[in-house]
Amino acid sequence: MQKGNTVFFKNRPAIAAAAAVAGPKECAGVLGDFVDAALGDDMFGENTFERAERKMLLTAVRLSLQKAGCGAEGADVFLSGDLLNQIITASFSARETGMPFLGIYSACSTMSEGLLLAAMLCDGGYAGRAVAATGSHFSSAERQYRYPLELGTTRPPQAQWTVTGAGSFVVAARGEGPAITCGTVGRVTDYGVSDVNNMGAAMAPAAASTILQHFQDTGRAPAYYDLILTGDLGALGSRLCKDLVWEKGKDIEPNHVDCGEIVYKVIEDEFQGGSGAGCSAAVLASYIYDKLRRGGLRRVLFVATGALLSTVSSGQGETIPCIAHAVAIEA
Repeated sequence: MQKGNTVFFKNRPAIAAAAAVAGPKECAGVLGDFVDAALGDDMFGENTFERAERKMLLTAVRLSLQKAGCGAEGADVFLSGDLLNQIITASFSARETGMPFLGIYSACSTMSEGLLLAAMLCDGGYAGRAVAATGSHFSSAERQYRYPLELGTTRPPQAQWTVTGAGSFVVAARGEGPAITCGTVGRVTDYGVSDVNNMGAAMAPAAASTILQHFQDTGRAPAYYDLILTGDLGALGSRLCKDLVWEKGKDIEPNHVDCGEIVYKVIEDEFQGGSGAGCSAAVLASYIYDKLRRGGLRRVLFVATGALLSTVSSGQGETIPCIAHAVAIEA
């Protein structure tokens, strides 16, 4: 059933398993006690950052399948994307697994889009199991979108730190695990921000738009959820999102947390906090999923956010269009 931009899943597809991999900087914070694989260094035994990113994603995918009690042959479809040009991390990983592959791109909101599409496929009877995964790497993202690392460029105070990490989920048409009960498809939103270092300000309006649309479509109040989890707005973007929602008559302050705010141990050292496709993926697949499984959380609205820019668009002076998708997960 659909109402507005929200799809309701009558069969309540389950998140049968999840796995997360994170780098040493990320594991110094809250993720360290919950990830399945904590890296000792961000090269992960590879000779390039891009190959390390691919290995992280592959590791998360294989661990999630193992925890679900099946191999790659037990999954009907693999949905994945990443931040690199032509989503090479996802597509090269799909080459290794051999699973039927649907490549998706939604920047840092790829995880919520992947979960939403996986739930649609499973709820509609088109897949028995669907794997949704994504990841990012600080060093590969920096040299694609900003400056060569060798320059040692000073980061401005509004900047965030791209998370080195990956998360993978096995969504099943039936079985045990937290259920995906509905999902809201976002609209592209652009408030005219052009600063590529200020992702929080660019993405906050998209997050607020999707959250408000979700409440309108479902008739739910913010208090329905134990946690409203945005993806990677960071400290500044999180405050902007809460203000924008409050201006429309909804207060999410009591139960809102942003993955970018909590991923690092001391946020003051990381400016605005974390970002990147791996930010929300790793946090949800480890720390939050553990709480859902153990009963610490019952209802979570997961709203990952993405900035749909490229080096070409930025070089041409374009502003930054952004999007957010919401997925309701209930234990």
